[in-house]
Amino acid sequence: MKNKVLIIAVHPDDETLGCGGTLLKHKANGDEIHWLICTTIDKSHSYYETREKEIEKVSNLYGFDSVHNLRLKTMQVDEYSMSELVDKISKVINEVKPNIIYLPFKGDVHSDHRKIFEASFSCTKTFRYPFIKKIYMIETLSETEFAPSSVTDSFIPNVFVDISDFMDKKLEIMRVFESEISPHPFPRNEINIKALATFRGATCACEYAESFVLLKEIL
Repeated sequence: MKNKVLIIAVHPDDETLGCGGTLLKHKANGDEIHWLICTTIDKSHSYYETREKEIEKVSNLYGFDSVHNLRLKTMQVDEYSMSELVDKISKVINEVKPNIIYLPFKGDVHSDHRKIFEASFSCTKTFRYPFIKKIYMIETLSETEFAPSSVTDSFIPNVFVDISDFMDKKLEIMRVFESEISPHPFPRNEINIKALATFRGATCACEYAESFVLLKEIL
């Protein structure tokens, strides 16, 4: 049985940082992959047109089966009511009907990430969304590692995906988001993306891996 996969990316590039290799592996295995982008920069911003072109290029590189954009105001997600966010996300989930869903990590330091996690997780109740069988949280460089060092907010992965065959393409896709990359020690760059993938790979005996927290699995 082929899967229908939905990645909920708070910002464009979160999907690539957190599960780019895994999405490419899903696609190579014949699964459908769908991209929900939650936020956008204002149309008046000088980078708006460039960002729209980046999204189109990235979509083509992954071969997404559908792309959805809520166009919420970036850095201002906390201005939306929870009911409004749930309604918007629920409509996409009901349209795609994924059996696998990837969410931002609930403890991410960015307030946009935490709010979108809460709203998205509300859209995974089995009695309302019976088609969802697996729910994962992703690890996003520059957000997840800055979560509070507490038991409830620390990212403790329990699922690892070997992405060794897809690492080069993940990096190629990340380069499209040129404005989101800066030299080390800034977190988002090739050195740190490869370092994290190498570290996660060492945990599961492969060259490169991505890691996740499995929240629910229905067999």
